[in-house]
Amino acid sequence: MIARVEPSVVTVRLPSGVGSGVVYRDDLVVTNQHVVGDMRGVVLQFADGSTTSGEVLAADRISDLAVIRSARGGLPPLPVRTELPRQGEVAIAIGSPLGLENTVTAGIVSAVGRELPGRAPGSPLGLIQTDAPISPGNSGGALVDAQGRLIGVNEIYIPPGAGAVSLGFAIPSATVVNVADQLIGRGAVAHPWMGVSLTALTPEIRDRLGVDALAGAVVLEVVPDGPAERAGLRSGDVITGFADVPIASVEDVVTRLADTLPGQTVPLTVSRGGAPTTLSLVVGERPS
Repeated sequence: MIARVEPSVVTVRLPSGVGSGVVYRDDLVVTNQHVVGDMRGVVLQFADGSTTSGEVLAADRISDLAVIRSARGGLPPLPVRTELPRQGEVAIAIGSPLGLENTVTAGIVSAVGRELPGRAPGSPLGLIQTDAPISPGNSGGALVDAQGRLIGVNEIYIPPGAGAVSLGFAIPSATVVNVADQLIGRGAVAHPWMGVSLTALTPEIRDRLGVDALAGAVVLEVVPDGPAERAGLRSGDVITGFADVPIASVEDVVTRLADTLPGQTVPLTVSRGGAPTTLSLVVGERPS
């Protein structure tokens, strides 16, 4: 399986460093935006050691994805699995950590729907967490399942200096496809946005708010004149339903929001002071 996947994973070389990429179409490669930065031209190195030039067509900082056009065509796209993997599934990372081309590391899917500290609230990314070792240079490379299908594009790891052990994160393939197609089609990405800051509903917060909901996402802050405020959401509300789908966590809101489009109207169910309330949210587009 690895021998079949390797030709679809490339090394992205820049004067400032090295990253990885995944063949998306026969002349297009997807990588992280933070790999290419503001560069317009890069060098792509393939599994057989050959190289070619690449032009960065478009990039998106929020999703941390970019699309590169390869001067060489006929590249083998990696099969994509768009449904989220299950916790405990095999996860194999392929890339160029520290410039070591076609390095393969293996682990499992530790969790899905993760948000990283510091990422903007309501971001459309619910990341895949994996314990497959990821290092500098793996960014933009492939996270594949046991059948060699792309389940994510590796984005970031938490270094051991922060007290972490094998904490890596990848952008789910469904997000990769959505963003890449928008970048290819129109050169930019429309990001759905609520304009809220959310936190988990813990027993302590439940008691303090006096809500009956056993699960949901607590609204901490509401952006003035944002979509959530215009819908009537308030600080202290607990979101328990989004587009008629039950919400058990912050990650659920992130996942459901990612399935919407700016301008779309969705019903929200919230618990406010112990009483259920239904609101109508017009999803906005995240300010640049």
